[in-house]
Amino acid sequence: MAMLQARGLHKYYPSPVERLHVLKGVDLTINEGDVWTIVGPSGAGKSTLLHILGALDAPSEGNVIFDDQDIYRLKEQERARIRNTKFGFIFQFYHLLPEFTALENVMLPAMVGSSRESGEKNRAMDLLERVGLKARAAHRPSELSGGEQQRVAIARALINAPTVIFCDEPTGNLDSQSGQDIIGLLMELNAKNNQTLVIVTHDESLARRSKNIITMRDGQLDGAGV
Repeated sequence: MAMLQARGLHKYYPSPVERLHVLKGVDLTINEGDVWTIVGPSGAGKSTLLHILGALDAPSEGNVIFDDQDIYRLKEQERARIRNTKFGFIFQFYHLLPEFTALENVMLPAMVGSSRESGEKNRAMDLLERVGLKARAAHRPSELSGGEQQRVAIARALINAPTVIFCDEPTGNLDSQSGQDIIGLLMELNAKNNQTLVIVTHDESLARRSKNIITMRDGQLDGAGV
């Protein structure tokens, strides 16, 4: 069953010389529980597509349908609610707040509009235990390795039990062993929770673990398979 669809997506960015046409009529259908990996050269539009699918950046043309709603026809407040409660995000550079502990970083998305700090704290601690970092809950990002920071970012992405997890180069800053650990954890989330994964990556070992692989070239989806 189609859960997330891109229909005729175009994205333009202004430039001093000429308008940059980054996405050129992208169509994509993602079903519940799918794992999609988008590969391709740098500058092909992969991250732009991911951000538009995740309601982080509006398309210049086209539609994104999630749960039968065109998310860019919704008011920003409703779109923000979908981002916070239905989508989770894992980025290459972690985006952890340096002044907060691992536990506090995980709790942040759950605290938006909530006053139930004790319940959120317990859930965040459970997630840190799940990613093997319960003993590091009181540590700040500067006291954690790259692999540990990425695990904190994954726990943060899971705090609101999202339907879709968007990953932008989730192993890009990790050594090979940490990268393999993160890949295993992502695939476990999909297998155990049926959470949909949409992943942009240059990591061939991550791409090979995906159920659906598609190549992006010059702003267009080029077909499945690597």
